[in-house]
Amino acid sequence: MAKHKYSIGVDFGTESGRAVLVEVANGKELATAIYPYKNGVIDKTLPGTKIRLEPDWALQDPDDYIRTFKHTIPAVLKQSGVDPNDVIGIGIDFTACTMLPTRADGTPLCNLSEFRTNPHAWVKLWKHHAAQPEADKINATARAMNASWLNRYGGKISSEWFFSKTLQILDQAPEIYNAADRLLEASDWVIWQLTGVETRNSCTAGYKAIWSKREGFPSENYFGALDARLQNVIDEKMTRAISSIGERAGTLTPQAAKWTGLKPGTAVAVANVDAHVSVPAATVTETGRMVLIMGTSTCHILLGDKERTVEGMCGVVEDGVIPGLFGYEAGQSGVGDIFAWFVDNAVPPEYHTFAKKQKKDLHHVMEQEAAKLKPGESGLLALDWWNGNRSVLVDVDLTGMLVGATLATRAPEIYRALIEATAFGTRTIIEQFEKNDVPVNELVACGGLPAKNKLLMQIYADVTGREFKLAASSQTPALGAAMFGAVAAGKANGGYDTIFDAAQNMARLKKETYKPNPFAQKIYNELYAEYVTLHDYFGRGGNDVMKRLKQMRKLHSP
Repeated sequence: MAKHKYSIGVDFGTESGRAVLVEVANGKELATAIYPYKNGVIDKTLPGTKIRLEPDWALQDPDDYIRTFKHTIPAVLKQSGVDPNDVIGIGIDFTACTMLPTRADGTPLCNLSEFRTNPHAWVKLWKHHAAQPEADKINATARAMNASWLNRYGGKISSEWFFSKTLQILDQAPEIYNAADRLLEASDWVIWQLTGVETRNSCTAGYKAIWSKREGFPSENYFGALDARLQNVIDEKMTRAISSIGERAGTLTPQAAKWTGLKPGTAVAVANVDAHVSVPAATVTETGRMVLIMGTSTCHILLGDKERTVEGMCGVVEDGVIPGLFGYEAGQSGVGDIFAWFVDNAVPPEYHTFAKKQKKDLHHVMEQEAAKLKPGESGLLALDWWNGNRSVLVDVDLTGMLVGATLATRAPEIYRALIEATAFGTRTIIEQFEKNDVPVNELVACGGLPAKNKLLMQIYADVTGREFKLAASSQTPALGAAMFGAVAAGKANGGYDTIFDAAQNMARLKKETYKPNPFAQKIYNELYAEYVTLHDYFGRGGNDVMKRLKQMRKLHSP
């Protein structure tokens, strides 16, 4: 009888990395291990120093990524009892755009003593928003030059993306830019560490670094117009050789095998993005089915058979998610993060006491209390921009807002209003796609939030007026990465030759779904109309008070 074969997916998130060991034949998840990053999100001071970071900075330590491999993969092998010889492939996914400068051999500049105290030498995490001036310059230059590629990104490049962060390094720390032989995504860096070979994946290149399968990167003339020192950035510090998702990047080196406990020569897939790799893991390999990857932020991924321009989309990339189709991305840069902020900073002591007595998580208590409320009962309405707006306004300088609070307002009412706000933001994104002839026929949710918060999912169904289906796996990014690991191994080695075959055998949905309540839907239609009014007034230039206040904070920060 043929032996079972397995693959491993490693998911690099915002706060931690996790590995999932999966049976290739059926997608059964046999073991999971999580490594909380030692240095977490670096947004106050650089590790080991008193150097304070400015507002909107978010860095990470690349050594945390290597520690993730060293801790999680041996752990899942031990938990499962699986023989490393039966693990045929490994894949990874990563938050993006998360990028770093390195030497030619891949050594991160922040690991060199001469650059250790320079913040620009460290990894810039996806939610590093301090490059907004650079993003503004990128967009203004593109518009002045009538750059057609801008349309593929909804008309704006985000401060979160690759060249915004690159230009910030050049503007503020030219010595770091000059010392960097390579500028690359952290996803590609970890694959480099596993295989000994530098590869660049088509997903991050397409969605975050203005690359397209048909046109490549923007021209040298564009980069030169942006800054003369950037004219040859692609050839000097990057590469034009882009590897497609679904391909094999290489195999594990002896050193990486020692870290992980796997055998040298194990197939390693080309890197991918956490949201995008989740799509086939949620059973989606065809057009018209939107996948919402819901966690600290939410990414909305949709497949289409044509390239369309949609306001505020993060990008449309041919073969960017599934071969043969156009992958559309939109998103909200704060969702779970907003709820976490509120619970950590604004919930009165009596709820903490109640949670301890009930031996429940404070989020669960807030959900429980908020579920007792009817739509519209609190008289509250919020905007979901507590971490800026990714879609459809693409403006990180927008901030949160709560309207309707009184001296009688209670914490669960605010908690529910924040959930509703994120649902309204998702509805805005869906409507923008449909307005531009990109159909959304079905919604599938995955990620950490759908499994934790039933109220949230019901509100999303009521606000959008659509049924929500749920991916069966609670670890869809890691499962998706494992699926691509199985594809990298290939059918001849016990895996699959295409991601379509892998999805058919390894991915599934739950039987449970969330359907809209007609009564709630009617009230939410009224609230949504008010949301749209506030959204357009504060987000489209009617009143820039949020930006003025943010600028004032920067001027008066210590």
